Amino acid sequence: MDISNRGRSRKVSAACRLAAVGMLVVGGGAVAAVVPAAADPVLPTINPRTSIAVNSPIYNGGTANAGETRPGLSIVKLYIVDYALRHGDGSDSDRALSERAVRASDDAAAAQLYAKYPDSINATAREYGLSSTDGHADWGYSTTSAADAASFLRAKQLRDPSSPILHWMETAEPVAADGTRQNWGTDNLPFVTGTKWGWSDEGPSVVASASVGGSLFNVAAVTYGTAGEQTGDVMAYLPTVPAVPWDAPLSR
Repeated sequence: MDISNRGRSRKVSAACRLAAVGMLVVGGGAVAAVVPAAADPVLPTINPRTSIAVNSPIYNGGTANAGETRPGLSIVKLYIVDYALRHGDGSDSDRALSERAVRASDDAAAAQLYAKYPDSINATAREYGLSSTDGHADWGYSTTSAADAASFLRAKQLRDPSSPILHWMETAEPVAADGTRQNWGTDNLPFVTGTKWGWSDEGPSVVASASVGGSLFNVAAVTYGTAGEQTGDVMAYLPTVPAVPWDAPLSR
């Protein structure tokens, strides 16, 4: 199903719903909503081809293989870009390349940044404690995990909420620089406001997606399989995880 034209209206609606779900307004000030404790959910067993990690104020977890080292694909562009923006030379060209690398998943833009900052993936892994992440001489062969991607995004949400990375994920291009439609996986969950995707260009199909739901939650998935298979696995697993009330009404 082609869902690439949902448009900004869905993102705005999701953001508004998140504000209602995640916050209470008391005396003119916003405070975090108190969520009653609940029994541990019985989570479904999904095909181990997919690893999933999710973080929110009330839940941090995922599939048993969430920390498994897997191909980093274009998810590692987030690590390259974070380094370039925060530790680079501050040039306009770095920022322009960073935006292309995130919004359009432009391989050429990522390659230019990585050539300039060859330790960027490993430096980001050290800074954020991403234990399954390892930079390769060719960025495209680097590795990470669903858990690492989710941990990185949670750090951005909590410590650097004004990061351009989050904004660029929220304004991702419907079609990537290489013509791939960016519309699968975690992006299909309720309340998602921004996503970064990744996919293999050679060999067996491997796909990834990592999404944020405003400042409230994030989720990442890596699949040894197709985009459709990842979407099916994510939608079978995540709505059972008590990270947010997934079944709340959402206008799309």
